[in-house]
Amino acid sequence: MTQILAAVVPALLLPVWAARGRHSAAALTAAVGAMSVVMTIVVWLAGRWAEPDRWPALLGLVELAALLLSVVLTLRSEDGPRCAAAAWTACGAVALWPSRFGAINGPADTLTIFGFGSMLSLPAVLIGLYLRGLDNGRQRAVAEARRSQRLELAHDLHDFVAHDVSGMVAQAQAGAYLASIDPARAVEMFERIEQAGQRALASLDRTVQLLRTEDGADRGPQPALAELAEVAERFTAAGGAEVRLELPEEPVPREVEGTVHRIVVEALTNVRRHAPAARLVEILARRSGGWLELTVTNDGRAPAPGGKPRRGGGSGLPGLAARVEALGGSLGAGPHEREAWQVRALLPLEGVGGGPTGPQKPARIDTGEVQV
Repeated sequence: MTQILAAVVPALLLPVWAARGRHSAAALTAAVGAMSVVMTIVVWLAGRWAEPDRWPALLGLVELAALLLSVVLTLRSEDGPRCAAAAWTACGAVALWPSRFGAINGPADTLTIFGFGSMLSLPAVLIGLYLRGLDNGRQRAVAEARRSQRLELAHDLHDFVAHDVSGMVAQAQAGAYLASIDPARAVEMFERIEQAGQRALASLDRTVQLLRTEDGADRGPQPALAELAEVAERFTAAGGAEVRLELPEEPVPREVEGTVHRIVVEALTNVRRHAPAARLVEILARRSGGWLELTVTNDGRAPAPGGKPRRGGGSGLPGLAARVEALGGSLGAGPHEREAWQVRALLPLEGVGGGPTGPQKPARIDTGEVQV
């Protein structure tokens, strides 16, 4: 009759698991461990089981597994005295469980029980502590990445906003002096101050938008469009495809310059990796209304002889797509015309998340062969 007691703790596991949302892991582990200890004492008083009894042994394995799993989950998710007390309670219940089959007679039986409990509990404790160490390391890495991102964004604010603001201050001082001796020049000066203020506000808005996105870590100094000429020359000099570059003569926002630079570099890298047969790469960056339209087209979409079709890849363009979307633009890649491949980006030159009326944004292209 006492064998029915073996099913008490396993039957209570379901209600305990259902209560996990209202109580901490340490509290649930302590409760399961205490129930197991109480059932062990009840079995002592009611009469111990015989070793050949099959069902108490099978249900006991379920009980032991639940106790050890609760120890792992508790040590992984919590720390402190409550966690230690809960783990000790569950480990003690594991150690006492064999005594349900026989009385403890002398130091030899005590040592056997202690060895049994240690053999099962120690790996669970080590696994729980190891997982908690991994979680803590991951949290520290995320915190450090966020701190690094905020520092980089602080640099961006200094580079983009402080430069314009300091220029505004200098021009305002000059304008105050010119207002009395040359009103016409003073009016022109104040117009430049207004333009500088609008650029500073736009830079601030874009930087805040980047701060709200996941993508933003490991952001280096913003390169300029002028540096693309050197990039194109180096790419052509390395052999293979010839690069033809066309850039707008009018200035564009610094953030847009940096993003365009990164897109072009990534696209040229993908030409080397995925289109070794390409002989011409055209890079066109043109103003269209309030947008900057960038296209990078290569004529080597078909793989080289003996090569494999270009599928899959890394995360270069998807990462850039998130950056472009943070600026209010869009990025697409896919087949173009016959055997060509094109990366196309549309970036706003004014404002964030839209900009003035201009050409329609290109839809994202997913053909299964996107070069990334």
